[in-house]
Amino acid sequence: MLVPFITVLSATAASYAGYATMAPRSQLYGRTLTHGDDPREFALTYDDGPNDPHTLRLLDVLARHQAKATFFLIGRYVRQRPEVARAIQAAGHEIGNHTYSHPNLIFVPARRLRQELEDCNKALEDALGMRVSLFRPPFGGRRPGVLRMARSLGLKTVMWSVAGNDWSAQSPEFILGKLAPGLNSRRGEVALLHDGGHLAFGADRAHTVEATRRLLETNPGRSFVSVSELARQAGSASMTRKN
Repeated sequence: MLVPFITVLSATAASYAGYATMAPRSQLYGRTLTHGDDPREFALTYDDGPNDPHTLRLLDVLARHQAKATFFLIGRYVRQRPEVARAIQAAGHEIGNHTYSHPNLIFVPARRLRQELEDCNKALEDALGMRVSLFRPPFGGRRPGVLRMARSLGLKTVMWSVAGNDWSAQSPEFILGKLAPGLNSRRGEVALLHDGGHLAFGADRAHTVEATRRLLETNPGRSFVSVSELARQAGSASMTRKN
């Protein structure tokens, strides 16, 4: 009876380990930021930009409501449109590293992993004149080596606690419905949205822009903050990393 039990236990452990590589809230492979403590705060994050014209339209919407957000940018798009990255910076939003070409980092060797992060850092530094300190892995894919590499480059890994699923949305209402549980939470949430698309520059994110507008208009009492501000309010433990 012992051998079948060990087999089942091993399979269960392997299954959980695989799940943890993609699950945004999992802390199995190291601590990441997924939420804050203050339920009045809501951190809007946008992946896969910069993307003209939708990133610029988002900036207009955020400015009208005096909201701050965090943009995780793909390095090759920053090289293509550095002026859009600079517009995000000029508007006072936070910017993070989303790799240079958006691979799933679970499957890349260590040398390429470092290159992806360093090349994106370099593209951002050239465009912005500053180093960034935040990182989000594409697709949320990570393993222990990914988080260690990020830390070695001075990057803090940010995940999310609620997703708008806007990569496949057919309407703003769909996105808002996905975000709704986070708005009724007893803690500060980190929302995953997209201002671009990793497959090609120019992805249509009109639904995301409109959903953002409605979200801000219908929640005037909520504080829309950057992820670093969310983390500061939650205390330094939120950004602690396991070795």
